[in-house]
Amino acid sequence: MLFGLFFGAGNLIFPIFLGQQAGNRVWAAIGGLLISGIGLPLLGVTGMGLTRSTGVFDLASKVNRPFAYAFTVLLYLTLGPFSALPRLATTSFQIGLAPFVAPHLQTGVLAGFSVVFFLIAWLLARHPGKLMTYIGKWLTPFFLILLAIIMGAALLHPLGGLDAVSRGGYVAHPVLSGFTEGYNTLDALAALAFGVIVIDSIRDLGVTDSRDIARYTIKTGAISMSLMAVIYTLLALIGTMSLGHFSAAANGGVTLAQIADYYFGVWGTLLLALLVIIACLKTAIGLISAFGDTLSVLFPKFSYPVVTAFAAILPCLFANAGLTRLIAYSTPILLFLYPLAIVLIVLAVLSPLLGMSRWLFGTAILLTLLPAFGSAASGLPASWQQTGFFQAVLHANAWLPFAAGGFSWLVPALVGIVAGWLLGKWRDPRPQV
Repeated sequence: MLFGLFFGAGNLIFPIFLGQQAGNRVWAAIGGLLISGIGLPLLGVTGMGLTRSTGVFDLASKVNRPFAYAFTVLLYLTLGPFSALPRLATTSFQIGLAPFVAPHLQTGVLAGFSVVFFLIAWLLARHPGKLMTYIGKWLTPFFLILLAIIMGAALLHPLGGLDAVSRGGYVAHPVLSGFTEGYNTLDALAALAFGVIVIDSIRDLGVTDSRDIARYTIKTGAISMSLMAVIYTLLALIGTMSLGHFSAAANGGVTLAQIADYYFGVWGTLLLALLVIIACLKTAIGLISAFGDTLSVLFPKFSYPVVTAFAAILPCLFANAGLTRLIAYSTPILLFLYPLAIVLIVLAVLSPLLGMSRWLFGTAILLTLLPAFGSAASGLPASWQQTGFFQAVLHANAWLPFAAGGFSWLVPALVGIVAGWLLGKWRDPRPQV
């Protein structure tokens, strides 16, 4: 179930896009992708288990409640109706149905498809206790069979080698570029968001002891992330090899469609359509359910059915913005959220050693906030970056170590962790549990 929740739109298209951009630096780029796209989600699931948190709000509350509310709402809005959810419908349409629809009809068909897609996702998300059956027992095994057919053909009869010329940031910084490309999969953020579903599902199986829940949560994360690491690596290699026959595309969805058509013709297009729709549908079900589960608890005036309906209706509007545009719009938000999420995950994983003092969590997050905002500014459109305010932000951010690679937050975060731990020891010398 957890693998099925994670493996959606970005998990198919971004590794292939990375492979095309990385070219002959693909192995180094894969290393960076696995750190952020696999390592961070695994640590996120592990951190939820180690701290015995009931969800992302519970974990973020170790900073303070105002931060927990702001971070949780922004996280779920980004993973929900404002970015990830509409991207799922758009990816399904662009890769799965667009090849069968005349160009002048695609706008209307996309609108209709979005309504049907989110109606089905909402209907299935209305029963959170059955997600393990819907996603884990039905949709995910069928998805893996379809994916194995396409990947098997591409690997047994490759389109080219791994010697293509690398592009963009992959020329000088393949590992760092692969790492930041992993941001776009949203998996480190999803690890925090899906934690509540995993924990609730384990409880539904009759496990009630918090230590057992933590243990099974960690095991679940290890198994699902191992499978994802293998698939990511193979997809990235397929993306690089595709340059032997195709030109680099604007996004991985285009390349994936070209590959399926090359090997299987019209049947490949149908196969890919089914594959992508299933991949995106199961993730949409999980995101809508997690959105409703968490926000209905934070805001009790709104019931679970009402919140999930909101999470299903709003993406129908945003889905029509187009895949490439959605990715561009979501980049600044991701660049802001990811440093905060990474620091929370690291603190959670290190909690057996460092404890869970509010001084520790608060100081680390405080010193991460400003450079995270600077990282977000670097992802804004060029017209925004030319304004006086963002020019000043970008100039100040550039002075921080590792800013050129997008990691201006790293040193301040490390300083915050050390300073927060020392402050916690000084102000409250009792052991933190």
